[in-house]
Amino acid sequence: MNNTVTKPANIAAIAIHGGAGTILRSAMNTAQEQAYHDALNEILGAGQKILADGGSALDAVACAVSMLEDCPLFNAGKGAVYTHAGTHELDAAIMDGATLDAGAVAMVEHVRNPILAARAVMENSEHIMLVGAGAEAFVAQHGVELVEPEYFHTEARHAQWLRARDKEGMLLLDHDATSQAAEIAPIDPDDKFGTVGAVAIDMHGNLAAATSTGGITNKRVGRVGDSPLIGAGCYANNRTVAVSATGTGEAFMRTVAAYDISARMEYAGQSLKEAAEQVVMDLLPRYKGRGGLIAIDAQGNVVLPFNTEGMYRGFAKVGETAVTAIYK
Repeated sequence: MNNTVTKPANIAAIAIHGGAGTILRSAMNTAQEQAYHDALNEILGAGQKILADGGSALDAVACAVSMLEDCPLFNAGKGAVYTHAGTHELDAAIMDGATLDAGAVAMVEHVRNPILAARAVMENSEHIMLVGAGAEAFVAQHGVELVEPEYFHTEARHAQWLRARDKEGMLLLDHDATSQAAEIAPIDPDDKFGTVGAVAIDMHGNLAAATSTGGITNKRVGRVGDSPLIGAGCYANNRTVAVSATGTGEAFMRTVAAYDISARMEYAGQSLKEAAEQVVMDLLPRYKGRGGLIAIDAQGNVVLPFNTEGMYRGFAKVGETAVTAIYK
């Protein structure tokens, strides 16, 4: 099935997110804030250039998310959080709205850029998701870089894990406010929903979405959240919308949140804004779901709703200045 829909050539755009949570304004300083804005702007600029040069939405989201994975400010790739066992388990998914082709990896421990591994699965296998050692062996055959687990380490994430481990049974979502976070980030890394993602529409009207995460600090080994699950944390369909989510993964999984936005648009005739607001502000909270998402529809409209106090986010349309934000 081909979902390509002909649209104007002036709607190309990209949006990205780097996690949601509770903002500690008292913990903010100018240098911290600027570091996040600089990173978001650099990544948006790279994706925007791909689209401006006529590149595909798929290339734009893969590039943006790989850059988010390489940036230790975010919980994906370098700087990923620790499991209860002191290890890293990374998940990612990517989806092409033109064909509904998708690829995902979960529980990989040696893949530098899980989003590139997810794309390798999509483009080179008959499957959608591969996990663990099998995923790593497959993507390595297709040129995806593997690294030693030490690559993902940062002192801030390690200290965060030690605090969580010392409070037995405590699961820390990656950005909410506590005094311990004041020296690390404007959104507290001890309670931040630490997924990264990108959505884009290209000059040809094709949509794509990509999502990647290090998971939840102190999570049980083997836990997989919504990020690599098509329809939960990642979804793209040229007929409707591209979505990448960040938040309490189990709630996004239970509600199939990303696909639900598409379904509301296609079957109920809702606008992107109506569908996204209802899912984020009404549906998810019924299941203790906190977080947000970014989405671009088939007409190039962009929304970035969240039900927490903040979300690292930004968007850029081709030919226009990028916009980035942290707080509501």
